[in-house]
Amino acid sequence: MSFELNPLLAGIDAPINYAAVRPEHIAPAIEALLARARRAVEAAADPSLAPDWESVITPLDDACEPLWRAWSVAAHLNAVVNTPALRDAYNAMLGPITEYSTWVGLHEGLYQQYLRLRASSDFDHWTPARKRVIDLAIRNFRLSGVELEGEARKRYAELSEQQSRVSQKFSENVLDAIDGWSLAIDDASRLEGIPPDALSAVKVEGESRWVLNLKMPCYLPVMQYARDRGLRHTLYKAYATVASEQGDDNFDNSGLIEQSLALRAEEAGLLGFEHFAALRLQTRMAESSEEVTGFLRQLAQRARPFAERDLAELKEFARTELGIADLEPWDVAYASERLRENRYAYSEDEVKQYFTEPRVVEGLFDVAQTLFGVTLKSCDIRGWHPDVRAANLVSPTGEVLGLLVMDLYARPAKQGGAWVDSERTRRRRPDGIQTPIVYLTCNFARGQDGKPALLTHDDVITLFHEAGHALHALLSEVDEPGVSAFAAVEWDAIELPSQFMENFCWEWPVVQRLTAHIDTGETLPRDLYDRMVQARNFQSGLQTVRQIEFALFDMLLHSRDQGLSIAEVLTQLDQVRDEVSVLRPPSWHRFPHSFSHLFAGGYGAGYYSYKWAEVLSADAFEAFEEAVERAAHEAHEAATALGAVDSATGERFRREILAVGGMRPAAESFKAFRGRAPRMDALLRHSGMADGSEPVA
Repeated sequence: MSFELNPLLAGIDAPINYAAVRPEHIAPAIEALLARARRAVEAAADPSLAPDWESVITPLDDACEPLWRAWSVAAHLNAVVNTPALRDAYNAMLGPITEYSTWVGLHEGLYQQYLRLRASSDFDHWTPARKRVIDLAIRNFRLSGVELEGEARKRYAELSEQQSRVSQKFSENVLDAIDGWSLAIDDASRLEGIPPDALSAVKVEGESRWVLNLKMPCYLPVMQYARDRGLRHTLYKAYATVASEQGDDNFDNSGLIEQSLALRAEEAGLLGFEHFAALRLQTRMAESSEEVTGFLRQLAQRARPFAERDLAELKEFARTELGIADLEPWDVAYASERLRENRYAYSEDEVKQYFTEPRVVEGLFDVAQTLFGVTLKSCDIRGWHPDVRAANLVSPTGEVLGLLVMDLYARPAKQGGAWVDSERTRRRRPDGIQTPIVYLTCNFARGQDGKPALLTHDDVITLFHEAGHALHALLSEVDEPGVSAFAAVEWDAIELPSQFMENFCWEWPVVQRLTAHIDTGETLPRDLYDRMVQARNFQSGLQTVRQIEFALFDMLLHSRDQGLSIAEVLTQLDQVRDEVSVLRPPSWHRFPHSFSHLFAGGYGAGYYSYKWAEVLSADAFEAFEEAVERAAHEAHEAATALGAVDSATGERFRREILAVGGMRPAAESFKAFRGRAPRMDALLRHSGMADGSEPVA
């Protein structure tokens, strides 16, 4: 195959032609780029080189960047347009990529070169970004086993390759198990209560038959609205046992969980750490597993009384109003939605009629412009699917700062969930600035009958969350890829910008920008908004302890010096539930088997990051609330017209948090923005769990 015709080998100065990428392109491109990168590593490790940036780091970055760009594209396509041929092509290169990464991490010569750079007489005169690149690289070399010798070094390389394959297979099993399940319904009465748009999406064309599935746009409406209790039970059990021993043996993740935990424990032991959590926390804000579990247990202590009250109220409502004497887990979402409607006189289905996807995206762009002074302008792109669209991020002076590529709708062969990744990062080149290219992926239900898609308010929050991640990369002013946001920001701080952006979904001026009724075009009525705000902390206790359950389970699972059997994993989960949970699932529930964050998504010993970063984001948003209060006090009506979307505070957030990426520790960036260390108070207040708070009756 001619390299000139391989889109993965195109110059890095423009986006890859995603539509042109074929499975057969992956191996030739990756093999060629791996060979180039290996030569560059060996050249950079030459001890005769002058210990300066231009001699060592620049040529290394020049050679490695195209490799990671091509691999990022291949991995992304494998997630969003998965086919057997694409999966095989990706998996065929997973081993060589892992082998290369391990080889670099164990490269004694390159490690010594970085030590020489650190000790050079010019080092003190380098930019802070370049200094941090070297410091982090030396740390990462040590965490990658570079100081291991003999059999230990060989075993470390084997562990890395095995973990990569286990993680990929885990993810594939979840995807295949979900894609492989369906339930045909030909009795319309069983579907009573489910919103028409959700039913339209699963109706068989030309037939009075519907095929339900476990994708979120189908699963959630069934669980929230289906009056048929048996139908809810069927879908709940199917989803709760995904990729477990209770389904297709080919997709059972039990053995992969055991392998993953054993491999991680062995890796930590080889590197001299007590357990995998201790290893992972070397690159986090939190200093120890004890600090993390203490944080989670403190939060659980505050939240559990609220969770118990939430559950008691739900059970009483289900008994007296719905005739459900024994509230089961598959009743919870249904009963909760009915209680919400009863208490606050609105439903999620009513609300989503106002949140049309085009209007929400337009409103999101408006918020970004007001906060950060940037404009998102639609542009053409050769995407991987017709759903794909793109927008350039443009500065007030007309400079293109980056490219945002969005893929928002669920479809078969697309990985579930929502995430952000990048094709390339910002980098200073001799001919100017290379701007970032960022992917934003969601799984919303697409519009039906030629109408725009309707988003739930939770969908809107998800979109703003992922936009926060995207803006973290797009608004970077970091010129060195090694300290970009996604490369160097501590994992337990990486969620700060994303969770921070969620807050604006509750601001009245923002909500007005985000809404236009599907039929009338009217914005969300103020009285409906007020009821939504009143309901904001509805069941916040239950939601909080659920997240703590996941996070504590993760941290305790990885705070052991050896792996566990699947039976021991489930026992550990039960023990965590005994400690912090109030709502217990059935004994046949197999939550760990589809917990991709832990076993396929990089969050092993790191799931606590969501709650940790919530503290940071709530405290950061409080600065915007304080700006509004100051403006009101000073009677600056114009300043309060946009609510908490305060441009002056937004500029400071951009400068101290987003622009600096990983150039400095996250704790320093937060203090630079807030003027102090973070506090838990704002999170508890926003969640309705501050001292003296009572659940809304």
